[in-house]
Amino acid sequence: MKFLMLLFLSLFTNITAAFANPACVVCTVAIGASLEIARKLGISDNIVGLWAGALFALLGYWLILWFDKKNWHFRGRNPILMISSIAMIGFIYMGELVYSPQIIGFLYIDQFLLASLCGAGLYIFSQKFYAFMKKRNNGHAHFPFEKVVLPLALLFVVSFILDFYSL
Repeated sequence: MKFLMLLFLSLFTNITAAFANPACVVCTVAIGASLEIARKLGISDNIVGLWAGALFALLGYWLILWFDKKNWHFRGRNPILMISSIAMIGFIYMGELVYSPQIIGFLYIDQFLLASLCGAGLYIFSQKFYAFMKKRNNGHAHFPFEKVVLPLALLFVVSFILDFYSL
């Protein structure tokens, strides 16, 4: 108990200025923690994969910002970092999921993997769409926290659709 008190005390006394990030740290940790809880509650793996893919796309954006901060630049850096970040989904659920590819449309792919790729693509699309909307509004967001609301709303709508129409 004393260890926890010292940990919280040290965290609150070492507060520094925040840097501008694609999303807040609290939201990222909440999404990451809720994925395992959702699986335990029996929510479909497609929906969990969708949110996990979006989470790893977000972590890819953070990795790009960290490389910018360190001034590490090389050819094809951003696509390589984003693809490697999204590919980490395989390592997270490796022991928990059985890889069972199926024919989905013209693809022969696992449902969870396809859902996570769709989630990553959806998150990347939402960030690009936000930048487009902000540019058209003279560099200002339409409402506070629009950058957070837009991907969450899109993920929620697609999750609702996936709940009724599974892959």
